[in-house]
Amino acid sequence: MNIRVKVLIACLTVGLLSAGAQAESISSNAGTSASAFLKIDAGSPRAQALGNAYVSIADGPEALFWNPAGAASATTRELQFAYLDYLQGYKARTLAYLQPIGKTIIGVTLNYMDMDGFDFRGERGELQPEVGVPVQNFVGGLSIARGFFNQKLQIGGTAKYISEKLDTDRYDNVGFDVGAKLRLINWLGLGGALVNIGDKEEMPRGLRLGADLNTRYFTVSGEYMKYRDDKARYGVGLEVHIPEDLLQVARFDLRVGYYTRTNTGTNEKDSWVGDLGLAETSKVSFGFGIYSSELFGYGASIDYAVTPFGALGTSQQIALAIQF
Repeated sequence: MNIRVKVLIACLTVGLLSAGAQAESISSNAGTSASAFLKIDAGSPRAQALGNAYVSIADGPEALFWNPAGAASATTRELQFAYLDYLQGYKARTLAYLQPIGKTIIGVTLNYMDMDGFDFRGERGELQPEVGVPVQNFVGGLSIARGFFNQKLQIGGTAKYISEKLDTDRYDNVGFDVGAKLRLINWLGLGGALVNIGDKEEMPRGLRLGADLNTRYFTVSGEYMKYRDDKARYGVGLEVHIPEDLLQVARFDLRVGYYTRTNTGTNEKDSWVGDLGLAETSKVSFGFGIYSSELFGYGASIDYAVTPFGALGTSQQIALAIQF
């Protein structure tokens, strides 16, 4: 395949898939890290719905993708599958598993991402037939987490193998995530994580710091996020809880979030986005979660999130999980 196609693929994965870089005030380090897909919130609909304000409240299998310390709260085996329909044909499928071993939690994650419908063009701009899959990315992770002082302090870490394939070129790397959560009192929590630790030119190293206020009926969370190849970003989320004992069937959570992305034009494709008054924003996200502790003797949950990205389209993600 010619060099023009390779350049287009590289630009799309570094630019579009990061979907956070600002055109009018881009970071001086933009484009200096590979594997931009690591910044996409695959595997965590709850984090997506809450405007990425998740580092201090991360728990269960989803935590392995955001802050591995949150996995320490698991008391049973848990398995989660998530599907992310991102932008311009880019999709992700993730699988996460938690296994308690005494007070220690072992986690395994698999994340496969690819793209279809790519517009192949020749050197003169002529349309070319699609050959194979132009973008294929994979991340496999092994995590360990543990709680201390009656779960007041949780720490965790992840080692991950990263494979990035752009057309015929393939890049393999190893990276690490480390994180911690501290619950000072029942209604106040703090969290932080260093992600994508490794060769700074091969992966977007990032810092996440956050806090949350929570009660029986709602949680408010906030997060600061800084990747080395982008400016600092901020997110805030609100989660309203309807407890399981009130509904007598399941717990129901409603979520909404705000994240400091740059707006990316007007969405003229999805009419329902316009009906909600969100056609011209890329900063708002929302979703819901349903959890039952007694579904045929098992704990089970479903989570869904959606984020309009203006003219780029709409990102949607769904996850199914079971405790056994």
